[in-house]
Amino acid sequence: MKYVSASDILPDHLLLEIQKYVQGRMLYIPSPKGYKKKWGQNTGQREFLLRRNTEIRKLFQQGMNLEQLSSSFYLSHDSIKKIVYRTKK
Repeated sequence: MKYVSASDILPDHLLLEIQKYVQGRMLYIPSPKGYKKKWGQNTGQREFLLRRNTEIRKLFQQGMNLEQLSSSFYLSHDSIKKIVYRTKK
C-alpha cells in the first residue's frame, strides 16, 4: 500500500478535524464495504498469472513435460504440477 500525505488529499477543514484525534501518526482508512478490489486488480498481476498459467497448460498439452515447463517458467516442479492438473471451478 502506497503512503499518501493527508494534507495532499484532504480539505483543510477535514485535516484539522482529524488532527484533533491523531497527530503525526500513520492512520489507515479502510475502503467502504463493496469497494474493495480483488487481489491483483490494480497491478494487473492477476491477469498476468492467468495468461501464464493458460500458456503452461497449453504447452503441457502439446507435449512439454513438467521438468521442461519448470525450467522455462522458473517455477518449481510442484508449482507446475498444480497449474497443469488444476481443475477449473
